[in-house]
Amino acid sequence: MSSASPTSRLQPQRAPSGPLRVAIVGPAELPDVAAEAQRVARLLADRGHEAIVRIATRDQWGMGPLRSAAASPPDLVVVLGGDGSILRTARWLAYEQVPVLGVNLGTLGFLAGFSREDVAGAVDEITSGRFRLVEHLMFEAEVVRGGAVVRTELGLNEASILAGPPFSMIEIRLLVDGELATTYRADGLIVSTPVGSTAYNLSAGGPIVRKDLDAFVFTPLNPHTLSNRTVVESAARTYELLVPRPNAGSACVVDGQVVAALEAGDGVRVRRAAPRFTLVETSHHGYYRTLREKLGWGGGLRAAEPRTTGGR
Repeated sequence: MSSASPTSRLQPQRAPSGPLRVAIVGPAELPDVAAEAQRVARLLADRGHEAIVRIATRDQWGMGPLRSAAASPPDLVVVLGGDGSILRTARWLAYEQVPVLGVNLGTLGFLAGFSREDVAGAVDEITSGRFRLVEHLMFEAEVVRGGAVVRTELGLNEASILAGPPFSMIEIRLLVDGELATTYRADGLIVSTPVGSTAYNLSAGGPIVRKDLDAFVFTPLNPHTLSNRTVVESAARTYELLVPRPNAGSACVVDGQVVAALEAGDGVRVRRAAPRFTLVETSHHGYYRTLREKLGWGGGLRAAEPRTTGGR
């Protein structure tokens, strides 16, 4: 059930009218995820809610109750793991997004903003109406070959064109609504959403963009021309990335997954998708608190100690 649907049980600043149907999902590869899922399920049952536990390996992700035509959709999805688990859940939900509460069992987790100790309080705040739903931009990436779309992928973080082996620069032409904007000569190009701005884009030197904005961030990888800098553009436009002469290993990658190897003359079309990824925030967990905690924005040397990324 989409959060934008008028029949959704979870509405901003409104307490649900009855018990919630909650799906608990997580990666089976994570050692303690099964035990944590059962703990959360008991916590929900004690409060009168229905819990569906779906722990799956990566090759099984996207199969099971969430996509079953026979079962009614959940009101809420609790994702155990890290940001990678949330990305897989967003792809799993596809065009039928429901609100997500991310519980971080990894080391960083920008999207998985709640700790396991926060879950009980978060559920209580949701049932009391002390929460908000924050919708985030999703995109469609289409690989175009010979004028025909050969692959379409729904994404949340970013679509990237990577030069690949033999690791020489490639040329990428950027068209905006059919008009040539610029030509990059680089090791690749990242087209990021605001949600993805703290992921690959940030590692490549791109800016942090507030998650609820409707924009795309274009960050070239090691561009040959110093004037090629990151550009932030409206998500209301359609963007085409043309690759006239790719390397043998050049590829289009969406949210860390290889979508297609690129052939000469291929293009990748990126545009705003209809569904919106929806995260639950409570009164104690907001956007800037997450940035302060994850990026060490508290000031001082201790806050600036390096962190390792993880959770995918």
